[in-house]
Amino acid sequence: MLLIIAAILFALGALGGLVMAVKSFTGAVIPVPLAALHGLLGATGLVLLIVAALLGVGGNTGRIALAVLLVAALGGFYLLSFHVRKQRHPRAVIVIHALVAVIGFLTLLTAIYQTVLA
Repeated sequence: MLLIIAAILFALGALGGLVMAVKSFTGAVIPVPLAALHGLLGATGLVLLIVAALLGVGGNTGRIALAVLLVAALGGFYLLSFHVRKQRHPRAVIVIHALVAVIGFLTLLTAIYQTVLA
């Protein structure tokens, strides 16, 4: 159940991330509450994945998903630094952050699938 809740949180966070990416690419200002919600959803999902890993839920695939999503979170923190400095977010970093997060999310879905079949 932890993995499923984490996946839901990541999916909701991804929607906010998509809106922020579109705004950034069109030159619009990214709303601070949206950025905060995106980060909060991602961080909460990560905490649930850490708890799941400590409990042994999700197996190796779940731990791989956690590792990949931690890398995505580092990219998110880097992007946050641009937000705080009121500088334009580097498009390449936005794309890499999103791709790594999608890979982590798909890995998490695989872990959920494997857990359900076990």
